[in-house]
Amino acid sequence: MSLTEEILSQLPGDVLGGLRRSDRILSSIREGKVPVPTVVRENQQELGAVDWDVLICGGTLGILIGCALALQGLRVALIERGRLRGRDQEWNISRKELQVFLELSLLTDAELEKAIATEYNPARVGFDNGVEIWVENVLNIGIDPVYLLETLKQKFLAAGGNLFENTPFKEAVVHPDGVTVNNQYKARLLIDAMGHFSPITQQARQGQKPDAVCLVVGSCAQGFPENHTGDLILSFTPIQKQCQYFWEAFPARDGRTTYMFTYMDANPQHIGLETLFEEYLHLMPKYQNVELSQLTFQRVLFGFFPSYRQSPLHTPWSRILPIGDSSGNQSPLSFGGFGAMVRHLHRLTQGIHEALQTDQLSASALALLQPYQPSLSVTWLFQKAMSVRVNQKIAPEQINKLLSAVFRQMQQSGDMVLKPFLQDVVQFPALTQTLLKTSIAHPDIVAKVIPQVGLPALLNWIVHYGNLGIYSALFWLSQRLEPWEKYLPSISQYYWHRWIDAWKYGSGGDYLDCCRGVRM
Repeated sequence: MSLTEEILSQLPGDVLGGLRRSDRILSSIREGKVPVPTVVRENQQELGAVDWDVLICGGTLGILIGCALALQGLRVALIERGRLRGRDQEWNISRKELQVFLELSLLTDAELEKAIATEYNPARVGFDNGVEIWVENVLNIGIDPVYLLETLKQKFLAAGGNLFENTPFKEAVVHPDGVTVNNQYKARLLIDAMGHFSPITQQARQGQKPDAVCLVVGSCAQGFPENHTGDLILSFTPIQKQCQYFWEAFPARDGRTTYMFTYMDANPQHIGLETLFEEYLHLMPKYQNVELSQLTFQRVLFGFFPSYRQSPLHTPWSRILPIGDSSGNQSPLSFGGFGAMVRHLHRLTQGIHEALQTDQLSASALALLQPYQPSLSVTWLFQKAMSVRVNQKIAPEQINKLLSAVFRQMQQSGDMVLKPFLQDVVQFPALTQTLLKTSIAHPDIVAKVIPQVGLPALLNWIVHYGNLGIYSALFWLSQRLEPWEKYLPSISQYYWHRWIDAWKYGSGGDYLDCCRGVRM
């Protein structure tokens, strides 16, 4: 019996079966054998009267945007395939990112404090035989999803929202004036919040294989030595099985949560989740200085997150808007989910409201709500630099040495360079400064990256890097023109606001608002 089989057999339910089912899905995606669903079709007949302004499919994160829109007076319905309930595992985020819940009146100060299950400081960033950095107030808050979602659900209902639980999405028909879902629910706009494996997203992508995959395994357990610090990204091993393993750790309300993750392309010869989980268990004693026999596992976690270069996703249909993981609106370095949703919550709430007010619900108009963001696209090169192709030969410590050199330069440049990157925000001045300093201090390490990532990827990155600088300049200019926007007609204002949002988020300009506790 493997360690994985031994540990997972101790937990209630068929956890091992769930792990192996996830592995089979991963294999199907890697082999390009996932059938393309046909769940969206178009009908040129007018729909007539509709019941809601917005229908949201997928409640776990959809309730965030649903509650925000309902509180603005829109008619909103939400369908969820099961019960709308948060998971038991905390969501980690930074405190200032939570300010948006207060600004949109989703939570009171007291409710926000109650939603915080854990808080710790400091957190570590470190790489094998290299730099070790300690930072404060980054992903140091653990949110209780059960309390948060229940609170938002009740506020959603109180604001007139309609919730349909145990109602899986089956199909959508797009009409010129609305959308019908499951031949029953009629709305002006359909929001897809069903996640990475949404059937709407799968149909829109037409069987396209992901360009990269992040595999994650982990657990929450009791029995660790007392430790009130966390790890944001830590590596203590060289490349193994064509993977560089990275670790995260957070204090949790009922133990300590540890994750191990790795980046790779979608080649089917790469290892799967069960093999990664076995590696995780074998390395845990060294990582946390504890024997597995001392631990009492509360739950385990596993999954994979596909990433596509063509993201955020733009669907070919009018009146359908993918958000969150359905849209791929996160960098290939991050897991998306709660953090990415919160980051864009104010922007999406305002933008969707304006789209409905001005009736800008065509495919091209809605695409502006999920714009190209060079701040995300530049991170593709970083992802490739942190992964190894199946038959690629590179030095076992190459990735650790590169990351150690880069993070040392960011540390020396100060928090305004280091902290945004740790929160998945890339900005042109900080990136330029870091690359220049690293290239001067470690030209040999930087030179080895080029053959690792390949010249085409590097040339593609240069385009996004240039656009990052252009977007930074355009966002700065747009702030100077802000007093004149009120003279624009309402439809023109919709487009102008979307361009500003694209420049702002595409340049990482939203991070400054987050730090001040203010969002535009």
